[in-house]
Formats: sequence, C-alpha cells, structure tokens
Amino acid sequence: MKKIALFFQYILPHRMLSRLMYYVMRIRVNWIKNLTIKTMVKKFNIDVEEAAESDFNAYPHFNAFFTRALKPDARVIDERANHIISPVDGVISQLGEIKQGRIIQAKNHSYSVKELLATEIDADYRDGQFITIYLSPKDYHRMHAPLECGLKSMRHIPGRLFSVADWTSREIPRLFARNERLVNHLETNLGPVAYVYVGAIFVSSIETVSNGVITPPYASKPVTLQPAGKTHYQKGDEMGRFNMGSTIILLFPKDTIQFHSELNAGDVVKLGQSIAITNQ
Repeated sequence: MKKIALFFQYILPHRMLSRLMYYVMRIRVNWIKNLTIKTMVKKFNIDVEEAAESDFNAYPHFNAFFTRALKPDARVIDERANHIISPVDGVISQLGEIKQGRIIQAKNHSYSVKELLATEIDADYRDGQFITIYLSPKDYHRMHAPLECGLKSMRHIPGRLFSVADWTSREIPRLFARNERLVNHLETNLGPVAYVYVGAIFVSSIETVSNGVITPPYASKPVTLQPAGKTHYQKGDEMGRFNMGSTIILLFPKDTIQFHSELNAGDVVKLGQSIAITNQ
C-alpha cells in the first residue's frame, strides 16, 4: 500500500489539486462551510476553545476557520532575550547540525542548503543549525517570528507539491528542496537567518503579512520579492500563514545557537515555546 501511495505522489497533478482546494476552502454556502468545519474539528480533535472566535457562523468560509486567530492568552511567548522560540505549533521532524552544507531530512535522506535556498552560496549556514517543524491539519496555521528580526527579502521558489507528512519525508528524496517554497531572509543579532515556508499538496495558498498572498499563482522560476509592508518583527509577531498544513524550516549560522538537549524528532512544540538558546 505504501508503494502505491508513493506512486500516486509522483503522478498526481499537484498544482491542479491545490488550485481546486483553494476554491473549495472558500465556499461560502453556510451549511457546507459549517459541516466541513464540524467534520474537521471532530476528525482532528481541534481545540476550538483556543480560537479567538469559537462561533462557526462567524467564519465566512472554511479557510477563515483554518487560519483562525488564537485568543491572546492561548500561547505564552518566551520573552527572554537569549531564547529562540518555536514560530509555530507542530511536530519536530528533524533538528541539529548542518553538516558540510547538508540538512538531514530523514534516515538515509538529506538535501543541501544550496538546493533549499536556490542559491550557489551556502557560506551563511554551512556547519550551522537547522530545525524542521511539520504542521498537521489540526494545528494552528499562522507563522510567527522566532526572534526579533528584520525581513530583508523573500525568495519564491517553484517546485512540486508532494505531501510533507512523516512517511513521505522518509520515502521521497530531497523532498523539502523539491517542493514549492518561500524563503524569508531575516536580519538578526545572530546574523542572517533563513525562515522557509514549504508548500505541500493541498496547501492552496501561502500568505505573508508584508506582501499578502504569495501563492497562487505558482512560480515558474525563482523570484526575489522585496517586502511591500511590515519589515521589522518582534519575537512572536505574526509573519504569515499556511492555508492548509505544511512545514517550516529555520536555518541559523554556525556557533550562534544551541537547541535544548531534551528536544528530539517527533516532539510536539507550541508557538512561543523556547527551543534554543543563543550563544551571544
């Protein structure tokens, strides 16, 4: 069955399905929208009480519920200056050292920083640190700043839209470097930090605070975008959102941070939780 599922990952019309999902998630027929929300809540055991708005009728369509805001006290941001926070709710896929410019995806699978960022230069992150966090359909789907930063530029990189679930990351080589993604280049007190939003099948849209909706349309070649709006973010500020589940990847320069030793692949993390301490 796994081989069959993997086969379909390669032959499915990824972009067509994602475009279709974009419109399905925005159906405004009230009973269809409410039924979809109720089904999702039950299937994934979503805690609606955390949402800033718990009345399903207040959401114009399913995507508005999916990207719902949380109550102000639903997450606690670790404000300590030398702590890096998780920028999302999710599950750690992998974390650790970037060894000779390569990032671990799963056992027996890795990809290069150059591939991920679509660049010929990896000096900023060679031998640095990385963390990959997967957001499932049940998670809160807004992305926040992991530390105080300036948004220098963004790079929209075309690619496939494979599922980014745990089983596909173990089976599809260079998965995160092959999927469509948006690389946020941040300026911080640590130096440059790369904050990557990785698209996936049925991720019908990636949206940013600074430039609004990035996808769709889907890129045909890498495009560098300059921030059109907000460029400075305090730790915990919202920076973007996924309109369906996906993955984020953070890259840090060499000798700038240390992840907490108790964190491992498979651990659940919440927005605002300290995941690392800076070396400065």
